[in-house]
Amino acid sequence: MSWSWEYLPSEEHVAGGAAAGFLAAVERKAAELVRAAEALYLDGTRYESSGEPMQYLDVAGGLAAYYVVPRLELVVVCQVTPPAA
Repeated sequence: MSWSWEYLPSEEHVAGGAAAGFLAAVERKAAELVRAAEALYLDGTRYESSGEPMQYLDVAGGLAAYYVVPRLELVVVCQVTPPAA
């Protein structure tokens, strides 16, 4: 396996209606989180404990909620809140 990230349950559900520029910033941060998780969990498939709790990240004045699933080598973005207009 190799590390990746995804919107869960879907991009439309999580990010529908958010501005393209904001989503691009969220996706850049998600890619950074993947690289960090890959360095922290060298072989995530062998991880035997529970994963990290949900965490929140400031993104371009908005917010993204995510969690890391080491056994699946996956970063899940489950909520985005764009900046107020």
